[in-house]
Amino acid sequence: MIEHRSINDIGGTQLEWLRAKHHFAIGPYGNPVHTPLGNLYVWNDDEIAPHAGFPPHRHANVEIVTYVREGVVTHEDSLGNISHIKAGDVQVMSAGAGIRHSERNDAATPARLFQIWLSPLRTGGDPGWDTRPFPKEDRAGRFVLLASRSGRDGSLRIGSDADVLGAVLPAGTSTRYELAQGEAAYVVPAAGAIDINGEKLAAGDGAAIRGERHLHIAARDHSELVMVVTRAVPQP
Repeated sequence: MIEHRSINDIGGTQLEWLRAKHHFAIGPYGNPVHTPLGNLYVWNDDEIAPHAGFPPHRHANVEIVTYVREGVVTHEDSLGNISHIKAGDVQVMSAGAGIRHSERNDAATPARLFQIWLSPLRTGGDPGWDTRPFPKEDRAGRFVLLASRSGRDGSLRIGSDADVLGAVLPAGTSTRYELAQGEAAYVVPAAGAIDINGEKLAAGDGAAIRGERHLHIAARDHSELVMVVTRAVPQP
């Protein structure tokens, strides 16, 4: 089953400095019918205005993956990490028992990013952080693993039973992905337009995929995709 979440049906937030779309409902944000998918419970599509951003704030017991689509995001945290995360880069942060961080756009143009939250395998523990570039040319025509529980294939390590993948498909091309028994997936075209098993998605739409084993993804336009493959929700 493919649940198509049109960008027009996805709840949003608009502030003077932030425009956001919330693919999953959390608290007062998002469309209430858009419930979590396995251990994936937040996927925000954020646009941060120039010289603005999220001030220092605390997270605990969450795995956060940030995929920068356009611009540069400056990250600072209570572990002493400072980094400028550029378009094509991916950042992971394991909040553990608690970490404070800020994210801001110091440039004169907007920054656009996906921020993805996953339930951790274990609560508590030491927080951690890492970032890595993933050039788009390496993702041409295929999915590349960006983050995973094991850190395999050069991906960033996260403390959640999930994989985060990215692909770039030229117009008229396609790729396939096989899901294992019990896996679900969420796919968003960051740019372009695609068909997934015949379901048409425009840029910014989401597809929650359950009970499908074989995904055939065809690009109608030059398309940039991000996908999370998620498994069971960790038990307390």
